[in-house]
Amino acid sequence: MSDIALYDTTLRDGTQYEGISLSVKDKIAITQKLDELGIHYIEGGWPGSNPKDEEFFEIIRDVELKTATMVAFGSTRKANIAASEDLNLKALLDANTSVITLVGKCWDLHVTRVLETSLEENLSMISDSISYLKQQGRRVFFDAEHFFDGFKENPEYALQAIKAAEIGGAECVILCDTNGGGLPGTVSKVMQQVKEELSVPLGIHTHNDADMAVSTALAAVGAGATQVQGTINGYGERCGNANLISLIANLKLKMGIDCISDDQLGQLTNISKYVAELANMPHITSQPYVGTSAFAHKGGLHASAVTKVEQSYQHVSPQTLGNEKRVLVSELSGRGNILWKIQELGLDSKITKSMAVALVEEIKQRENQGFQYEGAEASFELLVRRMEEDYLPPFVLEDFMSIVERKRSKEKEDNLSSQVMLKVRVNEEILHTASEGNGPVNALDNALRKALFQFYPSLSVVRLVDYKVRVVDQNNSTGAIVRVLIESTDGESTWSTIGASENVIEASWLALSDSLEYWLVRNRNQIISISNTV
Repeated sequence: MSDIALYDTTLRDGTQYEGISLSVKDKIAITQKLDELGIHYIEGGWPGSNPKDEEFFEIIRDVELKTATMVAFGSTRKANIAASEDLNLKALLDANTSVITLVGKCWDLHVTRVLETSLEENLSMISDSISYLKQQGRRVFFDAEHFFDGFKENPEYALQAIKAAEIGGAECVILCDTNGGGLPGTVSKVMQQVKEELSVPLGIHTHNDADMAVSTALAAVGAGATQVQGTINGYGERCGNANLISLIANLKLKMGIDCISDDQLGQLTNISKYVAELANMPHITSQPYVGTSAFAHKGGLHASAVTKVEQSYQHVSPQTLGNEKRVLVSELSGRGNILWKIQELGLDSKITKSMAVALVEEIKQRENQGFQYEGAEASFELLVRRMEEDYLPPFVLEDFMSIVERKRSKEKEDNLSSQVMLKVRVNEEILHTASEGNGPVNALDNALRKALFQFYPSLSVVRLVDYKVRVVDQNNSTGAIVRVLIESTDGESTWSTIGASENVIEASWLALSDSLEYWLVRNRNQIISISNTV
């Protein structure tokens, strides 16, 4: 057991994030992943508040966890009733968890104007509720809600509130920056003051409204907090909670606190992505430690340095977190980016210095025309392959004509049809095809496949899974350059290609043809062999 207890509230506080709604099945799966990560306490939800949380606690009882202890969350008893008669406390006991976290008011403003009760009754609500649950054999944590705001306005009463929790028998008192406006220095100072007043262990729960949640939580640890609460990927109401992913990495790698094992730390990236997937949220590429851009190097000087000495532009090793270093190819690239990228893509090529320089210049020219290769590695690979004197493309477009026709009829007011006539060369044979589609791009795709299937029937496994269009220079209105990014798959691997032009059909053709050419080249095992070493 480490000196710091990790407390996850993704399944309760995290679900208050706008757009997140987890099923019971999702919550069970996330619980098991958090257990694998080595989280010490997992807050499953608020029993009694909704049927979903009640069902979750019924099911989780029979799930064997190796590391984690399940926690039920709820509030102190209502004003002016006995704890034994409070339905909320009854629901917490019925959840049958060994640990219960109670939240109570510590800001006099909330007591008198939100709860609309007396300051004295609120103190009784805190101590009564905790002592009652303790009598029922439960361990109890106390979340001191709005503690830092309350301490700022009325420090005497805020301290009385948490002392009431201590008298009631709380095992740990967690100071909450509920409004998320605290700064690290303030939180650290208050934590030190409180530590002198209480004998029970202290914890920290921060929100990110000032973009300080992780910083304030770490400052609290430095001042003596022994329990840290947060959510995976920082999910939570408004601007979110402290990001437990970043907290774990900082605690272990920066502060030397072994809150989880080295092997568990290596799962951090996968678990971050796993929870994002179940939550149906995009995984933020720039997320520290675990984002795909966290160790991505675009500038030529940076890439050149990091390929020689990784720590020259990386504060930690990405492998320790289950992440990886990436070198991007763009107009900012140098020869080092190109050489490293060729090796990373497995092209196993030898390239002359002059060819690398030429390739860099070509990429810069193309990006000036609207292309962007850092997200289209398949198109970049084809650029490299096409530099070979003996490269034989599997097909070459001779020409095509696209027709979009709109007809008015009694049956359908707007009757649109698209047709493409296409001429393509495979080896020395010219093929003429025509095809219709629900749009010009779909018709172009159908016509090209119709021609190529005669030579490459296995191409039928390739399908498009995403098609994106972006206007590059918006000032030129409808005459602007557009960038088309296509994602394709054969069921086993996925790749992205790009096209750019003032004509959206041509941009689509460039991306589409790259997609099919890439798959054909890869599956014909055409490997570049470039003479002359650098």
